[in-house]
Amino acid sequence: IICHTDQGSQYASSSYLSILKKNNLIASMSAKGNCYDNAVVESFFATLKTEEADKPYRTRKAAQTAIFDYIESFYNSRRRHSSLNYLSPDEYERRYNQTSKGGLA
Repeated sequence: IICHTDQGSQYASSSYLSILKKNNLIASMSAKGNCYDNAVVESFFATLKTEEADKPYRTRKAAQTAIFDYIESFYNSRRRHSSLNYLSPDEYERRYNQTSKGGLA
């Protein structure tokens, strides 16, 4: 698992980094002065919170199931993304893999 953060001092601290190392997690920080390198993932979490995780779940298992279903059954397969030329992630990946040069078909 990669833990992506900004360059805040709390994320560069030895205590934080040792927790990551202890749990076999990889630290990843945004580039200095680059506020855009995690924009896609921030957009994803904002969308997830708005479209699916905006209500309480009865159990942790219910939350896991609902969020997994949202991501796999809707977000990746049918929801269009402006950052992917208004294709779903699945369609974008399919087209990408169909081209011999790796470009978008």
